[in-house]
Amino acid sequence: MTLTPYQIVVPLLSIVAMVYAWNLVMRQKKTIWEVVLWTLFWGGIALIAIFPGTLSYLSAATGIKSQENAVIVTGLGILFFLVFYIIIRIEEMEQRQTRMIRALALREAGLTKGNDGTDGTKGTDV
Repeated sequence: MTLTPYQIVVPLLSIVAMVYAWNLVMRQKKTIWEVVLWTLFWGGIALIAIFPGTLSYLSAATGIKSQENAVIVTGLGILFFLVFYIIIRIEEMEQRQTRMIRALALREAGLTKGNDGTDGTKGTDV
């Protein structure tokens, strides 16, 4: 069995996407169910890339007419991965912004000590 570059690169990218998703679970950024779905999706992409003949079995149930659609599905997978990554980054930035605003508000209200060790009226830098 001779593998094409596509059949080598796509499964490697799929593995990277799955490892990244499971890393997010370990860091408690995503739930197990989200990552299981992500793993199934990328596993399917890798399976189709390695064994494109499996599409003929799926064609009746899914409506996929040709193996060229595997390229389209892979492209969509890459786009889904990018959107997933961007959503994670936005959530992290929102959490960081919330922490900073809370700390600043508490300092300005005089409820915590500021940067200069006083009662918070002078040290409002975050």
